[in-house]
Amino acid sequence: MRFPPGFRFGMATSAYQIEGAWDADGKGPSIWDTFTARPGTVRHGEDAKVAIDHYHRYAEDVTHIAESGVRDYRFSISWPRALASLDFYDRLVDELLAAGVRPVPTLYHWDLPQDLEDQGGWLNRDTAHRLADYTSAVVLRLGDRVRDWITMNEMNVQTLYGYALTDHAPARGLGLEALPVAHHQLLAHGLAVQVLRTHDAGSIGIANQHFPVYPASDDPADAFAAEMFRGLTNWTFSDPILLGDYPDEMIRAGVGTSGAQLDRDLELIGARLDFYGVNFYEPTAIEAPREGKDYTGVLEVDIPDGLPFSPVPVKSDERTDFGWAIVPSALTEILVTLRDRYPALPPVIVTENGASFHDASPGADGKVHDPRRIAYLDAHLRAVSAAIEAGVRVDGFYVWSAFDNFEWAAGYDERFGLVHVDRETLARTRKDSWYWYRDLIAAQR
Repeated sequence: MRFPPGFRFGMATSAYQIEGAWDADGKGPSIWDTFTARPGTVRHGEDAKVAIDHYHRYAEDVTHIAESGVRDYRFSISWPRALASLDFYDRLVDELLAAGVRPVPTLYHWDLPQDLEDQGGWLNRDTAHRLADYTSAVVLRLGDRVRDWITMNEMNVQTLYGYALTDHAPARGLGLEALPVAHHQLLAHGLAVQVLRTHDAGSIGIANQHFPVYPASDDPADAFAAEMFRGLTNWTFSDPILLGDYPDEMIRAGVGTSGAQLDRDLELIGARLDFYGVNFYEPTAIEAPREGKDYTGVLEVDIPDGLPFSPVPVKSDERTDFGWAIVPSALTEILVTLRDRYPALPPVIVTENGASFHDASPGADGKVHDPRRIAYLDAHLRAVSAAIEAGVRVDGFYVWSAFDNFEWAAGYDERFGLVHVDRETLARTRKDSWYWYRDLIAAQR
């Protein structure tokens, strides 16, 4: 594998999944604090009140990040914590810079303040303006040192799992009536870009999840269902940014804003970006719902009755321990698709890619051997290299994740980290994959 000079190897995390210190700094609750407090929402009844205690152990964690040789560290800022104090992020940014690592903060990674959810959450247009206010406070505090920004993370997952379904916070279960959530998050992105540009904040991008969507069969009904799902989960969240409009009239009509106001919003949403972040894990297969077929437990989320499509398992010879299909060629495919769909596609950074394998604790040799993760990352980096050879400009790749962490509704069973975290002691141990990534980065220089 060879990558262009200056290619940005990195690691990624999010605040809620690693920080812990759930009420430190005067931090109020987020929708995820509320969600995890409800019985039956998270595997084993676990929560992230402590997580991996990154809040108190950030200096040690920065050492693990920096000594790998990565150029970038993507983390997120907890909106509820920032409302009370930005002191922690001041310290973290300084620590990263002192270690020679570029901080790449994400402004919103799903941890909406609960009091905003009580006022309607992302169904409320005003939430987008509140994110703009929060963005202004953050850039005023950190913008003298931070020159790379990501506005939002995986708006499609927040919309689908949190508002259309009930598998993530805030568990609204609205089905297709959740489309206004998509528009208000996109508006928040546009407003955040406007604020960042006003403050000459540097390089600005977004992290959207993308994946190929395949019909489950040759049945025309499956092809239609797959096309609808593709539009809702991929293009609804990228077309407004990169083409200036929603992908079809059904979606445009469903977002809850129309006329001149929608046109003004779309102009704001479509503001120029310096890079475009792509999160990728697996492709998706879709079929038209079969009458009488029970889809319960087919995937890690429950698909309610009444939706015009049903995800089914992707055929694959290999799967992660999370049950996700391992199809590296699908990463090349989606990167090429994005290039072909968007003539003005900014330089791409793969802002998340990684796999959960249930790594054992350190053995007698003190090491954590994770050959399947190494094979996974090797294959997906080769897929990125293939996309570059096909003419896609890809400027970076961030492994998800730097550390084993709280994997949302799946709790702590799923281990994505390059660094193992003991659940009892919170001791950190670099896995074989950490050393492999370090050596790969060194070989590219």
